[in-house]
Amino acid sequence: MLNLQVKNESNRLHAVILGIANSNGPTPTAEEAYDPKSLEHILAGTYPQESDMVFELNSFKDVLNRYGVEVYRPDLIEGLNQIFTRDIGFVIDDYFIKSNILPDRAQEWEAIQYIIDQIAPDKLITAPEEFHMEGGDVILWNEYIFIGTYTGEDYAQINTARTNLAGVEFIKSKFPDRKVVSFDLIKSMTNARANALHLDCCFQPVGADKAIIYPGGFRNPADYAFLRDLFGPENLFEITGDEMYEMFSNVFSIAPNVVVSERNFTRLNNWLREQNFIVEEIPYHEIGKQEGLLRCSTLPLIRK
Repeated sequence: MLNLQVKNESNRLHAVILGIANSNGPTPTAEEAYDPKSLEHILAGTYPQESDMVFELNSFKDVLNRYGVEVYRPDLIEGLNQIFTRDIGFVIDDYFIKSNILPDRAQEWEAIQYIIDQIAPDKLITAPEEFHMEGGDVILWNEYIFIGTYTGEDYAQINTARTNLAGVEFIKSKFPDRKVVSFDLIKSMTNARANALHLDCCFQPVGADKAIIYPGGFRNPADYAFLRDLFGPENLFEITGDEMYEMFSNVFSIAPNVVVSERNFTRLNNWLREQNFIVEEIPYHEIGKQEGLLRCSTLPLIRK
């Protein structure tokens, strides 16, 4: 059996589900796009090629293997995009929570069923379908659970709104001993530079006391102020709108002092090294064209 444990974003990683890009299917049509960045690249003819995405995921796997991480992969479903495993589920403490994801993506759950079968049934949580949540919106930080949401009246019409207030309340009810804090995020169906698809697209803790953050990703300035005060301004790396668009906050921690980052994130990677992090740089730009990056394509199972 898998004995799950995840309490924050940076404890030493021991087991993770990493997405796959093999048999990823044809380039979607504009009508099939889930997010504005994918739409942008579909229309421009620059949508990523499968071979490039397979190469990037293999580069990521090589780094994880080098640190002794047990890497699980989804079963292959022909013609299906299975890169972003973070969306389909997440672990809090020793519980696995099944996400209520977009209906068109339900097949992705079937591909990790063999892993779910290794988890004790009493450690699996499934919310009723009206409780929306995806793993990219759920960030653990010791006693805190940070959750990205969207409170606009047009929630039902916004495809990039993935976690609702009902989902936030569900997590509160299941983890009453945690401090659950929600953040109202900017959303757009057409402008990738005005869309925080998930909380990890504009905020992520690294190490013991630091975080990467885009102040403009929050609809309510008080939400950004809360995080600035919690972490301290001296411990925040503030990114620009262009850097948010490139997914600078969507790096991935293997250990408190080890961060996997995209090799072109020069300003961020230099700052991380100045803070005494080991930075494992890999190519991930092509996958980033789908408005997801390193954190999005991982589902940690065990961090200790």
